Amino acid sequence: MYKTYSSKLVAEPRRALGLARVLLVQGDLTPRLALQTILQAGGYTVEVAATPAEALTKMDERQYDLVLSDAQFGSSEAGRNVLAYARVKSYRPATALITSSDWDTQRRPPRRQQHVSVYTENLPVLLGKVAELIGVRAIRRYRPLRQAV
Repeated sequence: MYKTYSSKLVAEPRRALGLARVLLVQGDLTPRLALQTILQAGGYTVEVAATPAEALTKMDERQYDLVLSDAQFGSSEAGRNVLAYARVKSYRPATALITSSDWDTQRRPPRRQQHVSVYTENLPVLLGKVAELIGVRAIRRYRPLRQAV
């Protein structure tokens, strides 16, 4: 990872493995930086948005394989609205709400909705869930149409 320029060793910047492009929509700086670092270390190309409006703009400018949105923006609906917007995009990204706190049993999301809890002691599970979401999206997007019988 080092190149020699004029007899000096210069570190090359690390590149993502190019597994998938992820849009991380998180309002709080600390969890945003932590998640961005974790996902980049997992080989994903990560772009961040600090507000729902910024996320919508980014989704219009680029295509993403996965959109992760904070479940607890200023209003409880803001994160869901970001995901609803992502779902109507022509490139059909996988979507999931993220939170750094555990869901109460009364506030548990519906079964069909994806949800990712972020705990630093559970990083392999987090990266596995991200890979699973992207894989399900790929299967859904590229599955051949069924033949009519």
